Amino acid sequence: MIDAPLLLPSTGPDAWAFDTALAAVLGYARGRRPMRFRSPDSPRGRWVQVPAFGWARFDARPVGPPGDLDVLVGESLHGRLDRAGWVDVHDALVRVRPLVEAAVARADGRALWELPDDELSVLGEPGTVGAALRGIGRAAGEHPGHVLAALHHRHPDLVPHLTRSTRRALLPHVEEGDSGVEAVVRRELQANAEVLGELESTVASLLGDARPTRLRLHDILLWLATTLRMTHAVQLGQMSELSADR
Repeated sequence: MIDAPLLLPSTGPDAWAFDTALAAVLGYARGRRPMRFRSPDSPRGRWVQVPAFGWARFDARPVGPPGDLDVLVGESLHGRLDRAGWVDVHDALVRVRPLVEAAVARADGRALWELPDDELSVLGEPGTVGAALRGIGRAAGEHPGHVLAALHHRHPDLVPHLTRSTRRALLPHVEEGDSGVEAVVRRELQANAEVLGELESTVASLLGDARPTRLRLHDILLWLATTLRMTHAVQLGQMSELSADR
């Protein structure tokens, strides 16, 4: 196992030990929480253990054909939509499709962290991947989290999944000339390439039900940190490791 730390300025000034980052991801994937459940055969209710986070609903879900299923994928992380919200997300996904196709074509098989500097800089525009990603964010409608979750699920190595909280955490790290916060994500992925590559392979081998890219792992760690769930996720991950050892 690698000894190098993981330094993600968007999550805070301190570096993450590899074991801590791994425990956080394991906690996100395996963690459970109690929920009171009532049913016809149990009218008084009973306690059941349900997934604490969205791994089983999102990361372990296979990619299906484009369409209404993409909206369901967005809901798996960000909650149910009312009828107006469903229409908004569905229409947004249709609206951004040309931009997504342009980004995929421009990337030409390269992952976000493999792209050259100009692709995430305004100096390289127009027609860059960064310009397309910025356009997707602008056209994502009233529920951008749902839209970007669906797009990341379909393009897990290219389209970052951003929420309001993670976007706010990335904004202070935007540098002059960046095409958007996606440039910050790419810099952090590149700066931690060796550690995140090891985290990718370790998570895949330990869990087996999904193989998240380093882009998704970055998203998980940043979201846990910005929503103050990191400590809880690490504790859940450490508990799951102890349980697995037994």
